[in-house]
Amino acid sequence: MKAETQAQPGTPTEPNPDALLSVRGLVKNFPLTQGVLFRKHIGDVQAVSGVAFDLHKGETLGLVGESGCGKSTVARVLLRLYEPTAGQAYFKGRDVFSLGRRDLRQLRREIQIIFQDPYSSLNPRMTVGDIVAEPWAIHRDVASRRERRTRAQDLLERVGLNPDHVNRYPHQFSGGQRQRIGVARALALNPEIIICDEPVSALDVSVQAQVVNLLEDLQDEFGLSYIFIAHDLSVVRHISDRVAVMYLGKIVEIGDEEEIYEHPAHPYTQALLSAVPVPDPKLRGKRDRIILTGDVPSPADPPSGCRFRTRCWKAQPICGQKEPALTPRSRLHPDACHFSEVREVVPVES
Repeated sequence: MKAETQAQPGTPTEPNPDALLSVRGLVKNFPLTQGVLFRKHIGDVQAVSGVAFDLHKGETLGLVGESGCGKSTVARVLLRLYEPTAGQAYFKGRDVFSLGRRDLRQLRREIQIIFQDPYSSLNPRMTVGDIVAEPWAIHRDVASRRERRTRAQDLLERVGLNPDHVNRYPHQFSGGQRQRIGVARALALNPEIIICDEPVSALDVSVQAQVVNLLEDLQDEFGLSYIFIAHDLSVVRHISDRVAVMYLGKIVEIGDEEEIYEHPAHPYTQALLSAVPVPDPKLRGKRDRIILTGDVPSPADPPSGCRFRTRCWKAQPICGQKEPALTPRSRLHPDACHFSEVREVVPVES
């Protein structure tokens, strides 16, 4: 099957000059090959297909969806850890995907990432101080060798760790503490954007709240913008200003946090929110649980038209013939469904 490279209908094609980061028509395909000696290209895994969004200064954009929907791939493409198949991304007016090696190094000073696993993202052979100071060894104009230890201690203190533990190793810290070390490392170069790639999914619930509160405090202190990737909808609501819902490589609904959570329009968003546990037993009985049938289709051979149609209770013949455009309907935020309608839900605890 030939890979799609066109933008999703209804998404903007021109960059937003007022946005800090403007992404348009982002596509990332991974080739499928066959054979050992003579590898033959037999298809593509369509991990991201025509994604478009804007991120403004001081804003948090939540990116949610099931595992495998392409959230983390979006993050890695924006950092040029993966090269895009198609599309554009503009950071302060500069085309991220056309930057050479020198300009790309400068970009990575301004866009940092916090990885999901605090156990594998820290080098076990390096002390915490060396881990936090490692960006300064690459970008030597930010901090001199003499002042790196002091600055590393300052960053550790800012993320709630004991600065005297600068000579300890990662195995001497808990999971939540290790993630704080990852946050300190991301702050080392004074970035404008931090991509948080499921930063709390590997942590206990009580520790999750502490890390999320820390991120919010740092955002206020440093004027940071976040792309917050997660599958826990309660966490996303707590920290996000706007939310984009992804399914099988595409954004199916995007809008303000309150609109998405209290008035979801796309069937997939409604199904996700119906599965969020409600702690109040009086409210629990008022929520209609939506049980999706079937499995998520393979991104190597996605359904024609609407990619959600194979699991959607509203699916009609047109859903397989025409891809729905991201269109504002009865509410201001757009969704991609031919038969969407706003559904009032029991509020998710934040």
